[in-house]
Amino acid sequence: MTLIHIPTPLRKFTKGESAITGTGGTIKELLDDLKKNYPELSGRLLDEKGEVRKFLNIYVNKDDIRFLKGLGTEIKETDGISIVPAIAGG
Repeated sequence: MTLIHIPTPLRKFTKGESAITGTGGTIKELLDDLKKNYPELSGRLLDEKGEVRKFLNIYVNKDDIRFLKGLGTEIKETDGISIVPAIAGG
């Protein structure tokens, strides 16, 4: 099981949990696994095309998946996954 850190705005979709677990060998497989237990969360993470929503960043340890292999990024059970809302400012 891989530990996934959930930001405060999305915790209402994880029954208030700040961290949840899921299984999968890639980020895509992990997110597919989350659909089973947290279907409302899944809709907040991926768009209609199945891509990570533009206002979210997903990190494997400290690396943004956009700079790795995206949803195809391979993960291990020992990796920490963080979902981080993008912040705009000026």
